[in-house]
Amino acid sequence: MERLGKNISSYAGDQIEIQAVLGDCVAAAETHGWAIEEIPAPPKPSLLAFTRAGAEASVQAPRIYVSTGIHGDEPAGPLAVRQLMQENQWPSHVQLWVCPCLNPTGFALNRRENDEGTDLNREYLEPKAVETIAHIAWLERQPNFDLCLCLHEDWESHGFYLYELNPDNRPSLAEPIVKRVGQVCPIDPSEIIEGRPAQNGIIRPSIDPQSRPQWPEAFFLLTRKTRLSYTFEAPSDFPLAGRAAALVAGVREAIEVFTGG
Repeated sequence: MERLGKNISSYAGDQIEIQAVLGDCVAAAETHGWAIEEIPAPPKPSLLAFTRAGAEASVQAPRIYVSTGIHGDEPAGPLAVRQLMQENQWPSHVQLWVCPCLNPTGFALNRRENDEGTDLNREYLEPKAVETIAHIAWLERQPNFDLCLCLHEDWESHGFYLYELNPDNRPSLAEPIVKRVGQVCPIDPSEIIEGRPAQNGIIRPSIDPQSRPQWPEAFFLLTRKTRLSYTFEAPSDFPLAGRAAALVAGVREAIEVFTGG
């Protein structure tokens, strides 16, 4: 997979029709017995959430959350979620919560922010955007999660990379995720990514969320819903199908390693 050389100062790659993609996700959810919830965010379009208890789930079953589509110029995430839901290859004992698009108006404009120019992924400490307020209210109604995966893209990156938030030093999933993704997508070899030290595509930031005035979703999740979170960044100057494949591979590997298959 080779760079396209399209992204100059911003994302300039392929776009998706987000409502069509979400319609496919709903159809897959209905086919495979997921619960479907609309999260009202008036006057904006409702957000969607899918939940699945798992055929063999118990109260001790792993609880895993997956989100994407918070930036409207990152189409690989919703495509990856669509594929994962259509193929339905989840461990039978896992409980799942999936938000396939947290910024529908941004996708209509093919830009990072929503239709009011707000970067929703900086809103989770003091939310003002209706989408973020609605999403937080929904999250607060859910149980705590054992693992959270946030799917993103980076228009400047030289390959796939990830952030690991693991304050309790639990067994890391980062190396096996990167190894599996590397089979379908280049890994960013940079020693500094987004101003932070990186090694083989892995960033382990030592940032205290309380020191940051603007929280991404991952900070809210870490402080309120989980103690283990990964943010995946696919390289958006590469072909869209390959980027989506990278995110699919990352999600599958994370869940398989975390749950023991």
